[in-house]
Amino acid sequence: MASTNDNADNADNAAPLFSAVSGSARQLFQLLRCINFVSKTHVQITKEGLRFTVEESQVMQGIVFLDKALFTAYMYSPPPHEDTEDFEPPPFQISLSSLLETLQILGINENKDRWSNRDSNYNGINGFSSRGGASGALDNRVLGMNGICRLSYTAAGETLCIILEETGVTTTCKLVTYEPDFQEEIPLQKDAIAQKIIMRASWLHDAINELSSTSPTRLTIVASPMAPYFTLSSSGPLGSATVEFSKDPQLLETFQVPRRTVNTYKYSLIKGASRAMAIASKVSIRSDEQGVLSLQFMIEVEGGGFSFVDFRFVPFIPEEGEDEEESEVGEVEGFE
Repeated sequence: MASTNDNADNADNAAPLFSAVSGSARQLFQLLRCINFVSKTHVQITKEGLRFTVEESQVMQGIVFLDKALFTAYMYSPPPHEDTEDFEPPPFQISLSSLLETLQILGINENKDRWSNRDSNYNGINGFSSRGGASGALDNRVLGMNGICRLSYTAAGETLCIILEETGVTTTCKLVTYEPDFQEEIPLQKDAIAQKIIMRASWLHDAINELSSTSPTRLTIVASPMAPYFTLSSSGPLGSATVEFSKDPQLLETFQVPRRTVNTYKYSLIKGASRAMAIASKVSIRSDEQGVLSLQFMIEVEGGGFSFVDFRFVPFIPEEGEDEEESEVGEVEGFE
């Protein structure tokens, strides 16, 4: 009997596979909220940080990487019998909505409406007049006091434990982990990039919002080495609209477009990245020769660093019976 208790004690005292401490639960909340367009997320624990991936119908993915530098303490302890250099525990799935609810237990609710108020501060595509830039997105004036967040994961198949502490109040939550639904990311052929454009995320956000007036179903992105250089066009039951961007370096910080490209995506999917657009300082817009689109947002975090949120989109493929003009956009205007 004593031996059984000793074994149980040893199991309880064993070092967890992963543990981390963040001085800002709100910072984690705001980053993960950017990919809150589905209810569940895959989690991959690595020695460099935590990778959260969500997927919508195999045509859209959102990826948040929480670098270990975002945490005040980060411990990754592979099992003794594993190769510490190459070992990565199998990914698991948790409820993203439950994770976000847990992170906002300590008072984030009172601030949630401030983000919708921020949207009204935009003043067109060409400026920030009352927004004040993206640097304030995660500062204490907007988010209030920060609570300490402790994360731990004992071993594969165990729960993900979250402990929140603020002003003497401690809350412990354990999220059940599941087998992942998908394994592969939407591939972006980085050796066959057809376009790369870097611009302020606020201008992309303004453009997407302005195009919403036609209740669009599709968004066509055209990039060309000749004017008009970068165009976003929407079409829907109420008509069509277009926003054009000049090649001014103050507008498009990076513009690498060797030849004209045209790709169409579902507008609702692109709109799903709006939260990241609203708080990011810059966005890198890339597409490969297959039309896969990557929107990578650079978001300033507390302490002056940056974190990145990446979205991948599969291009729209016309179905049989759709009109010829729409088919030509995908075939004739595509890449050679």
